[in-house]
Amino acid sequence: MPKKILIVDDEPGILAALQFLMEQQGYNVQTAESGEFALELIYQYNPDLVLLDIMLPGIDGWEICEIVRLNPEYRGTKIIFLTAKNSEVDIAKGLALGGDAYITKPFLNDELVAKVKELLG
Repeated sequence: MPKKILIVDDEPGILAALQFLMEQQGYNVQTAESGEFALELIYQYNPDLVLLDIMLPGIDGWEICEIVRLNPEYRGTKIIFLTAKNSEVDIAKGLALGGDAYITKPFLNDELVAKVKELLG
């Protein structure tokens, strides 16, 4: 059974490109453009991995990560922050909140695919 990935980003072009990239790797993909919808999908879809932007309308990526990490049911869900926020403070915060990886935009597709494969085994 293919692994499930949720992609959360408020840029439709990025969502489409990432969805295509992950589907090419054989993953089952869902997308969300807002933090609220992302949380709904996490609860309904129970993804194995979330590609999570930080700057989102409504609930931001930091909060989504915190909410997911506080729920024992989703302890195994991997989270990769995929964001333009590239300061050392932001990276440290993302990892401290429970992110499994932190990749800054712009990123290389090969780098992202390799990290997803590494985290999903």
